[in-house]
Amino acid sequence: MNRVFASIVAALAALLAGCTTLPPPEGRSETTAFTDTAGTRLGRAVAPAVAAHPGKTGIHAMPSPHDALAARVLLAAAAEKSIDAQYFIWNSDEVGNLLFEAVWRAAERGVRVRLLLDDLSTAGLDPTIAALDAHPNVEVRLYNPFVQRDARLLGFISDFSRLNRRMHNKSFTVDSQVSVVGGRNIGDEYFGAGAGIAYADLDVMTLGEAVREVSKEFDLYWNSLSAYPAAGLIGPGGPETIAALQEKFAAIRVAPGSVQYAEAVRTTPLIRDLLAHNLAMEWTDARVVYDNPAKTVEADDRADVLLFPLLVQAVGRPQRALDLVTPYFVPGKYGTGALAALAGRGVRVRILTNSLAACDVTAVHSGYAKRREELLRAGVRLFELKATAARESRETALNFGSGSSSALHAKTFAVDGERIFVGSFNFDQRSALLNTEMGVVIESAALAHRLAGVFDATVPHIAYEVVLAPDGGGLVWIERTESGEKRYDTEPQTSWWLRRKVELLSVLPIEWLL
Repeated sequence: MNRVFASIVAALAALLAGCTTLPPPEGRSETTAFTDTAGTRLGRAVAPAVAAHPGKTGIHAMPSPHDALAARVLLAAAAEKSIDAQYFIWNSDEVGNLLFEAVWRAAERGVRVRLLLDDLSTAGLDPTIAALDAHPNVEVRLYNPFVQRDARLLGFISDFSRLNRRMHNKSFTVDSQVSVVGGRNIGDEYFGAGAGIAYADLDVMTLGEAVREVSKEFDLYWNSLSAYPAAGLIGPGGPETIAALQEKFAAIRVAPGSVQYAEAVRTTPLIRDLLAHNLAMEWTDARVVYDNPAKTVEADDRADVLLFPLLVQAVGRPQRALDLVTPYFVPGKYGTGALAALAGRGVRVRILTNSLAACDVTAVHSGYAKRREELLRAGVRLFELKATAARESRETALNFGSGSSSALHAKTFAVDGERIFVGSFNFDQRSALLNTEMGVVIESAALAHRLAGVFDATVPHIAYEVVLAPDGGGLVWIERTESGEKRYDTEPQTSWWLRRKVELLSVLPIEWLL
């Protein structure tokens, strides 16, 4: 009987392994970013400024979700040679389909489109991907894909160590002349659309030197061992899938939310000003930093393939101040020690992350909650965004959408009022060791001081400050309102059960996953 049971288990394991083994990426050709794009409309528009600032990068920050979406849609409309887009999430909602249509229209004009999508969040998107990929000017590749398209849980069970590593990078580059890099995925919640959650996020539009580096990063990932042609996994798209996609585009165009966004895009002067040489840009030194995609397939966490050491080197060691904004904050033992050491040397360390009420992943909050007291005792100041921040914010420094609840999604930090990072990297174990990430380190006192101003003027009104209880017996959450301060002995706007769940998760050995 035991032998029979063992044989069944072995056969099942072999079946699962066979069903989830990736085939070789056949039919894939290596391609690279176009370099002969100076004669495009965008190339001609940016040429004078690029020539006047050799080796420098032009930066335009986009905290506004409307501007961030308009930039992508209008850049796609201006494209003449190429669009290279790389995203962790691209949803099939109003915003997602508006951008799918924008790149489809570009392809119809003869523009080469390369879409590199992480496969974790593509469930249900296969027909759309197949239709896009069927266009002769569009190629879609799926990063670290699932073999079983409709049984992804089986893939996780049999191939967890591989599928647990995801591509979290986000970039949108047009004609090798303009790149948008930052924290936003493609979906309603990231651009202030719909009635659900409203994220505060940050992107930057870049010109000049950084664009070449973003294109280099994109090519590295596009041609990596983990980027698989979509057609080899989901099959080719036929006339029926293309017709269905066109019907979806037509339905989205007349949806009320899409109509409002189309009007916002039409009236946003961003790209019009760029083409007319009127867009305010800061020209400065900037360094694009990113993980090597070998991080996805090499589980030994070699330092030479990781972004984090490059990021630390690029921003330098804080001497006076560190202002950190991250939606998921899991510093771990060593990160906590490093932040505590900074505060111990007299560096002002301020951190803004999501409160338990605003956090969408309870397990992640448990990895942060267990470190709060140690950080506070070292002198680090902790702020937790309120779930009602969008309704209560009187400032424009943090831009939320129109959703019913608020959450933080921006990943940025500033050092010594001199340098600032904007990108996809969360200050957590997953970003550091498991997922691939990217971003840009910008030498900009203006942007660094703007972030400091957010902490000075805005954060105290939209976030709880967490402090040690006067008697040393736990934590207190301070809410500052127009009528004065309110103090809470437990995490505000949360249930007893949710707090117990966090306590339970915090003792489990899962911090490395968070």
